[in-house]
Amino acid sequence: MIDALLSDRLDSTLRSSHTYYNLSTPELVELALQRDEAVLTNEGALCATTGKFTGRSPKDKYIVADSDSEPRVHWSQVNQRMDETVFLRLYNQALEKVANSSTFVFDGFACASDHARLPIRIVTEYAWHNLFAHQLFIRPSQEELAVHTPAFTVIDLPSLKADPVRDHTHSETFIFVSFRHRLVLIGGTEYAGEIKKSIFSVLNYLLPTRGIFPMHCSANKAADGDQVALFFGLSGTGKTTLSADPNRQLIGDDEHGWDDDGVFNFEGGCYAKCIGLTEAAEPQIWSAIRFGTVLENVLIDQHTRQADYASAELTENTRAAYPIEYIPNALLPSRASHPAVIIFLTADASGVLPPIAKLTNEQAMYHFLSGYTSKLAGTERGITSPEATFSACFGSPFLPLHPMTYARMLGQKIERHHTAVYLVNTGWTGGPYGAGARMKLSYTRKMVQAALSGALNHVEYIVEPNFGLSIPASVPDVPDNVLQPRATWSDSAAYDLAARELAMRFRVNFEKFSDVPEHVLEAGPPVR
Repeated sequence: MIDALLSDRLDSTLRSSHTYYNLSTPELVELALQRDEAVLTNEGALCATTGKFTGRSPKDKYIVADSDSEPRVHWSQVNQRMDETVFLRLYNQALEKVANSSTFVFDGFACASDHARLPIRIVTEYAWHNLFAHQLFIRPSQEELAVHTPAFTVIDLPSLKADPVRDHTHSETFIFVSFRHRLVLIGGTEYAGEIKKSIFSVLNYLLPTRGIFPMHCSANKAADGDQVALFFGLSGTGKTTLSADPNRQLIGDDEHGWDDDGVFNFEGGCYAKCIGLTEAAEPQIWSAIRFGTVLENVLIDQHTRQADYASAELTENTRAAYPIEYIPNALLPSRASHPAVIIFLTADASGVLPPIAKLTNEQAMYHFLSGYTSKLAGTERGITSPEATFSACFGSPFLPLHPMTYARMLGQKIERHHTAVYLVNTGWTGGPYGAGARMKLSYTRKMVQAALSGALNHVEYIVEPNFGLSIPASVPDVPDNVLQPRATWSDSAAYDLAARELAMRFRVNFEKFSDVPEHVLEAGPPVR
C-alpha cells in the first residue's frame, strides 16, 4: 500500500472535492464532449489532441531516490534520480489542484494473472484521460470494485507544471515515480501514453523480485491449440499489427508477464498505432475503432468527422486505445501457456538486417540486450525521422533494474521451455530510409506465419557474414531474393559498407554491459 499519510491525504482531498468515481464509458464520453476535450468521429470514437506533446518525454521521467529505490534501481540517463523533497513539494501542489478542480478516478487492475494482479488507481484531470485508462487497464467487476484498495496510484494533471530551476527538472514536464510511496505524478504533458507506460515501469520494478519476467511484447496463441507466440519490439515495429491475426487468439498487444504457469497480459486493452491504417491491411484494428475507442492526434474532417489515418499533420504517432474485447478473437482471460516461438521485431532504417533470421539461444540473449531498432517519427518528443537506437531488452525507458536482470530471466525461460527465437526486420529493404522501401507487411506476415507453423524448422539456412545470422533460403509465398538483404540493393558495395558500419555499432553499444557471459558476447557480429 502507499504511505498511509500520503494515501489518507489523497483520499480525503478526493472525497471533499468534485470527484467523479469510476464512470462508465458513455458517461466519460459525454463529459469529455461537454468539456470540449475531444470530438466524436463519424464512427463514434472519441478523438483528442495532445498539443505539443504527441509522444512520450523520456528525458522528463525521474525515479525518486529513497531507501527502497536507491540500492535496486539501475541509475542512468534513463533512470534519473529525483530528490524526495521535490516529489513531495509537487505532490502537495497536485493535492491543491485536485482540491480546486474536477477530477476523475478509475480503479482497476494491472496483470491478468490472479497471483500477480496489482490494484491500481488512476486520478486524472481530463475525462478523456480517464477513459483512456478505463479502456487500457483491466476493468473490475462490481464485486471487485466494492473491495478495491489501490496498491499503486497515478495522478495525472497536465496543467500542473514543474519549475525547472526550483525543481531541478529539464523542463516544466515531469513524470515522477516513487516506489516507496507507491505513487506516480505526471504533469505538464497531455500525452496519455505516459499513464500506461508508468504502470509498466512499476511492474518492471516489482515483478522480478517474485520470479516473474516482465516483457515489452505482444502475444497471441493458436486458435486450435496451445501454441503461444511473443512479439518483442519498440513502438512502431509492428507488435500490435502482427499480433492482431484473425487466425490466432490475441492475448495482448504490448505488455506481458511470464511466470511458472505461462504468459499473461498486463492490460485490458490495446494501444494501436494507426498512421496509414487501412481496412484491407489491418481489418481487426480498423473494426475496433468505434464508440468507446480513444483516438489520439488523428486528423478529423471538421464537417464529416471522418478520420484521416493517412495524415501525419499532427504527428506520425497517431494512436487508438480500445478494450481488448473489441478484437473479436481476443483470449479472455488474457493468459496462456509457455511460448513456443519468440519474434524479435526491429524496424531497421539502414536496410541491412534480413527480413527474418533464426537465432541461437546465445544470439537471442545478445539481440535482446542490444534491443536494436530505428525510432520512428513521433514515438518520442523530438523524433521527426527514423533514428537508429539501441534500447536494452526492447524497452530500456521502462526498466528500473539493470538490463542483465531481465536478460538472465529471458535466457533461463527460453532454455527451460525450448522456445525458438527469430529476428524479424519490419524496416527497410533495397536500401536505407530515403532510398529503399519499407518491407511489405504481406511478406512479413508470411514469414511470421512460417515461423509459427514450424515451416522453417526443416529448410536450408544461409549464414550471412556480418552478423552471423541464419537466414532461411526460402519461405512459402515470399520471393527468395527478398530474404537476402544484399541481393535487394542495387549497389552491393554500398550494402557491404552499411552492414559493416551497423555491425560495428552493435559491438560498440555492447561495451556498456558488464558481467555478460562470454558465450553471449561471442554471439554478436564477428566484425572487429
